[in-house]
Amino acid sequence: MEIILLALGLVLIVEGLVYALAPSLIEDLLAALRTLSIEARRLLGLATLATGAVLVWLAHLMGALG
Repeated sequence: MEIILLALGLVLIVEGLVYALAPSLIEDLLAALRTLSIEARRLLGLATLATGAVLVWLAHLMGALG
C-alpha cells in the first residue's frame, strides 16, 4: 500500500509541476493531441503504459520495491 501511495504522490508532483511552471505547454500539448487520430492516440497511450510497466519492472529488479 505504501508503494501505491508513493507512486501516486510522485505522479501528482510531476503533474503539478507541469501545470505550475508551464501552463501554456499543456494547452499546446492538448492542441497537438487533437490533431492525432484516435488510433494514434490509442497507440501513444499503449506505448506510455508499456514504458511505465517496464520502469516499474526495472525498479523491482533493482530492489526498490522490496
